[in-house]
Amino acid sequence: MHLGFRGKVFLATFGVSAAALLLAATLTSLWLRSQTYARVEKSLISEARLVADLLQRHPDSVSAETLDAEADRIGAALPARVTFIAPNGSVVGDSMVGTPGLASLENHGARTEVVDARRSGTGTARRFSHTLGTDMLYVAVRSSHRQAATVRLALPLTDLAVQTSAVRRVTLLALVVALAGAGALAWFFSSRFARRLNDLATSARRYAAGDLSQPAYHYEDDQVGTVARALDGIVRELVGRVRELAADRARIEAILSGMVEGVVVVSDDGRVQSVNRAALAMLGLADAAVGSHYLEAVRNPAVAALVTGALNGEQPAGLEISPGESSASRLVARAAPVPGAGNGAVLVLHDITDLRRADQVRRDFVTNVSHELRTPLTAIRGYAEALADDPQSPEERARFIDVIARHAGRMERLVRDLLRLASLDARQEVVEAGPVRLDELLEGVAADLEPMLDARRQRVELRVDPRVATITTDASKLQAALRNLVENAVNYSPEGRLIELDASAQGGVVALRVSDQGPGVPEADLERIFERFYRVDKARSRESGGTGLGLSIVKHLVELLGGRVWASNRPEGGATFTITLPLDAAGG
Repeated sequence: MHLGFRGKVFLATFGVSAAALLLAATLTSLWLRSQTYARVEKSLISEARLVADLLQRHPDSVSAETLDAEADRIGAALPARVTFIAPNGSVVGDSMVGTPGLASLENHGARTEVVDARRSGTGTARRFSHTLGTDMLYVAVRSSHRQAATVRLALPLTDLAVQTSAVRRVTLLALVVALAGAGALAWFFSSRFARRLNDLATSARRYAAGDLSQPAYHYEDDQVGTVARALDGIVRELVGRVRELAADRARIEAILSGMVEGVVVVSDDGRVQSVNRAALAMLGLADAAVGSHYLEAVRNPAVAALVTGALNGEQPAGLEISPGESSASRLVARAAPVPGAGNGAVLVLHDITDLRRADQVRRDFVTNVSHELRTPLTAIRGYAEALADDPQSPEERARFIDVIARHAGRMERLVRDLLRLASLDARQEVVEAGPVRLDELLEGVAADLEPMLDARRQRVELRVDPRVATITTDASKLQAALRNLVENAVNYSPEGRLIELDASAQGGVVALRVSDQGPGVPEADLERIFERFYRVDKARSRESGGTGLGLSIVKHLVELLGGRVWASNRPEGGATFTITLPLDAAGG
């Protein structure tokens, strides 16, 4: 039989009420019975103690007939059977057995209540009496009479049963009345509750159909009405939350798209859920990778093994990989389970190509410094040992000293350049900007290098655009950068050639160019020429006394001034080094 919601609510309510009433009635009946037994037992103990007190008034030596007569007399006054028990357990008096029959009674010394009374003063027991043929409640107390050491009272439990049966009848009647009332109340409230729930169901169907307007009917000011109004508010709140989630999703996608780290999100069934642009580029994936299995999308076995471990709930260690056999890039891949989302996993890729390149540059730098210092130190030590042998020729001694001085000067320049680079790397040099006349600065650079120019029969040609005749910058740092570039041009240009210095306004910047007519720079070296100790022609650079750090210092100085520097080859031959500074820092 199919029951509607109203019938189910009625049966549930009535069933709970009936069960509660039955349990209450049962517990009440049991409690009343227990209380009745406890009260009767307590009353018997008090009566037994009174009998023991009465028995003490008799002399210690009395006849058996006297004790039995006393038991009969007291038993007639009490509703209980009275028994006197001697220290050896024999019955010396009983209100229901005559004196001649006392000898035929069993020894009572081992009875539970008698043993307890002798030990603690009071004992109780409930058992079937073979003498009376009914269940009895026995209460025994210790007596100080020498012949009757224990007084025992016994009450048939049938009397208690009569009392408790009356209680059960009253309880049963109350239970029937209560069940009838519970049924009526359950039917009334189930009908009302079902009607209110029908209203809620109507609202739910309206929401499911997409109608989020206010209801056409009025909810009452009860709990169901409160729930209905809360349901309306929840639905509208959910609509707002869905919109917020959509905005958050768009925001997260924007963040992932802007991250330089590659991120791949894999669901618990191994499907790719999300891939940002960085991961697509690092792993060479296509947009179609979303939705495919990660084993199909990620072709690198090591990376696939990382994702597999994360999907199994592990925390695999990161690994460094190269995405392709011919690729020079290096990636660090890490995978981890997604907490609170089943066995999904997220793969994060970090591009450490620049870091590895910088580490290689650092190792090369240490090697180069060691080599550059060892060479002059070896020469100084050798010629110092030669001097120690005290050569006889003054010319030879002078030549040894000259070599030592030359190599010491080379070491001094190397250490000075290294300290300058360290200071520039640490940003310890402060830019002291001020107005600078470019024509005077360029003339000063040419004047500083005039001995070198004259020795190689070279000349410098200066050109300054009037629009940038005066700029705002740090004169000493710009002069140091240009001096290094011009000195480099002097060293690499053939004798008797022209070196050009040009300053002009170009595309929003001030452009300073140093051009020579030398052999130029091989195209493969143009990107690395500003690295420390990098030389295109190592032999010629050492002959000229260069440390291999000049162009690196130029780059750091120009970047400190907010500009950039690069090298290029001239179509007619030779190299051009260009420094650009922001035009908005220049003054006309």
